[in-house]
Amino acid sequence: MDLTQEHEALRKTVRDFVDREMDPFVEEWESAGKAPLHSLFKKMGDLGLLGIHKPEAFGGSGLDYSYNLVFAEEIGRAYGGSLPMAIGVQTDMATPALARFGSDELKRDFLAPAIAGDMVACIGVSEPGAGSDVAGLKTNAKSDGDDYVINGSKMWITNATQGDWICLLANTSDGNVHANKSLIIVPLDSPGIEISKPLNKMGMRASDTAQIFFDNVRVPKRNRIGEENRGFAMQMMQFQEERIYAAAGALKGMERIIQDTIQWCRERHTFGQPVLNNQVVHFKLAELQTEVEALRALTWKACHQHVNGEDATYLASMAKLKSGRLWREVTDGCLQYWGGMGFMWDNVVARAYRDSRILSIAGGSDEMMLGIIAKHMDIFPKRR
Repeated sequence: MDLTQEHEALRKTVRDFVDREMDPFVEEWESAGKAPLHSLFKKMGDLGLLGIHKPEAFGGSGLDYSYNLVFAEEIGRAYGGSLPMAIGVQTDMATPALARFGSDELKRDFLAPAIAGDMVACIGVSEPGAGSDVAGLKTNAKSDGDDYVINGSKMWITNATQGDWICLLANTSDGNVHANKSLIIVPLDSPGIEISKPLNKMGMRASDTAQIFFDNVRVPKRNRIGEENRGFAMQMMQFQEERIYAAAGALKGMERIIQDTIQWCRERHTFGQPVLNNQVVHFKLAELQTEVEALRALTWKACHQHVNGEDATYLASMAKLKSGRLWREVTDGCLQYWGGMGFMWDNVVARAYRDSRILSIAGGSDEMMLGIIAKHMDIFPKRR
């Protein structure tokens, strides 16, 4: 896709924000186990960065998704994946269905404050027994007059301890598991909600992640997004933007790690010459950069389909799959050339090595992506 001056102006704004408001504080937030999302999101909201492709009527910029992809690329430059992930939950995971299918009342009460940075949002799909298998979730929302009464739990919820509301996928009827679920906006200060202590994760350590328990939590049915029992289909649509965002967010991050490694290998000498002079090193770095460019082309092609209103599931799944695997290859390959320094906990490559591992698990595992791709290729075994 051809990028305009407006795309590039947005890129500079986001790049400056990362350099000024994120990177200087990464070590502090990593040690604390969370970043101050409300203050950070408010700064982003004031710059118009949380509603780039959301409706203008509710505070968004009303731009097409290609602008959001520029945003995702530049946010992904940050040293550490925690904040790009937390931000992506707000912009591309918890709010797309609300923006597309929610009532005006629901968008006024929850979408507009999320775009302004006045509220922090979560997405509630995964459960202890149902991660990538979305159809198998057990949390239920039983009808009781004008309300739903919610029972169950959600696991690995990003932004949970600071969140104001959660976009919850829950069973609202019995029957077909693909046609018995609804998306419901649930304020996290509702009676009956308990949030665990932050989970002790291998990576993404500046992102607060927790389990949320629902014990007879009552919310009005007007908090449901769209039609009842249509939540599964809406969540599948949300996954498209989540997966494109994840792939785009990997691009600049990987390039930054490659460039940092090039600089290190120029300065580090072994056997009388820079490490970079070894053919095995500069050839490997050239190959990794080539792979990043190939992923960029795939990701932007998926974006082009999405902007044109086409079903981007096939290419978005490929981009998500490739980004997770390539992140591992880039960080593992680059870390090797840092020698013992690469094994230090606070090394930028070591942090990227830890943080990037989640990309092949969250938002649909590699195996789920391969299954989707195989189905689109018509090579997935048919059920008897």
